[in-house]
Amino acid sequence: MTQPRIALVTGANQGIGYALVEELATRINPEDLVLLTGRNPDRVAAAVDQLNHRALRARVEGRVLDVTDEGAVRRLAEELGVVDIVVSNAVGPLEPGKTPGEQVDGFVDVANLGAQYILRAFGPRLRAGGRLIVVASSLGTLEQLPQELWGRFDGVALEDVEKVVEEWRAAVHHGTAAAQGWPEWINLPSKVAQVAAVRAVAAERREQDLADDTLVASVCPGLVDTRASRPWFDDFSQAKSPKDAVQPIVDLILADHVDPALYGELVRDGKVVAWKPSISQ
Repeated sequence: MTQPRIALVTGANQGIGYALVEELATRINPEDLVLLTGRNPDRVAAAVDQLNHRALRARVEGRVLDVTDEGAVRRLAEELGVVDIVVSNAVGPLEPGKTPGEQVDGFVDVANLGAQYILRAFGPRLRAGGRLIVVASSLGTLEQLPQELWGRFDGVALEDVEKVVEEWRAAVHHGTAAAQGWPEWINLPSKVAQVAAVRAVAAERREQDLADDTLVASVCPGLVDTRASRPWFDDFSQAKSPKDAVQPIVDLILADHVDPALYGELVRDGKVVAWKPSISQ
């Protein structure tokens, strides 16, 4: 008998996270459990109630989790003991009209520190054959940064990524980020750092993970029509719905075997998005 699996999705009250929970619960086994997490108890409860009124195969339960609270992330990992699927999806809002200094803390705390805490806490608790995924973006590639900054993220350890994120955050607050070459739009360095964090963790785990058929990767869902993306784009004619956007992500998660070419990479619609411009697609 196959052992029941535990899947966990962060930032799952709405949008992509909610769609991921729904799709996973539709496609995995009845004895499996999907944990829908978010930091607002009422929204978590409402989302779970809505899903449990649908014809899903697996159970869905809600857990309150603020990914910016490292202790809370660690305690949940310890409580669960082992996990099979972990998707770090939580992201903070960005608003047009606000300065980078006004928004960088809230955004970085969720998108970067939250992903880092998930990688650190759940990576060691991932069962053989498991999946550890960070939802990022095709903007998370080195070509989004000046070449002189590439070495800050390329081929480095997770601790180095964490240090660079904090140095960049401080530069934004001090008004020196532009002089150091950082893009004004804080989403770009943040996404690059997300992908770099995944690459750093994957580099340490690769040999054993591939032997165990375990996947660590970041994914790009593409342009998705969500509340977070609406303020930033005028044309949504080519945008995906959250339900459509998560299909290839769940295909990747539930694949029978891990493709070594995808391990540790940024994956969009089943294909690698090049980390460096010199790497062929």
